[in-house]
Amino acid sequence: SGQDIHTTTAAGIYSVEPIEVTKDMRRDAKAVNFGLIYGMSAFGLTRSTELTLAEAEDFVAAYFAEFPGVKRYLDSIRNIAADQGYVETLLGRRRYFPALKNPTNNQHRRNSERAAINAPIQGTAADIMKMAMIAIHNGLNKISPKAKMIMQVHDELVFEVPEKDEQKVSKFVKEEMESVVKLK
Repeated sequence: SGQDIHTTTAAGIYSVEPIEVTKDMRRDAKAVNFGLIYGMSAFGLTRSTELTLAEAEDFVAAYFAEFPGVKRYLDSIRNIAADQGYVETLLGRRRYFPALKNPTNNQHRRNSERAAINAPIQGTAADIMKMAMIAIHNGLNKISPKAKMIMQVHDELVFEVPEKDEQKVSKFVKEEMESVVKLK
């Protein structure tokens, strides 16, 4: 709906209107939004914000109260990883976690659990980016023979493009990146 996810999260957690969200509130919500997909704990949240441990625990509790679907999702990934010993990306690529299937070391189990939570989300993003890069590579020469895909930086691609082709290459790249995988 065009809303900023971190502002929306902060508004929900702090029970304020989005217009009332401060930079600090948004920063804390952003830390939780990203931290959760990395399996971050309340203790980890204290390292990336100025919250005390008690405040971070309250913040995480408020987050899960406001967004119970996220909690259910994270718990389901933990359970799947422990039951199967692996998790999958949306496109079916697997990452295995033998330490969750047969836990022996608590530290190793917790690290594997955090990685298992992260893998379906970040792995799916990587799968989509790779597919987009292949599609762009296969069609770029038809759009602009002198254009070159130079590098990938996270979820962005960098190109070297003749100035006269900038608009059509930009349109092509945007269309390929947005349509290479159909999501709900």
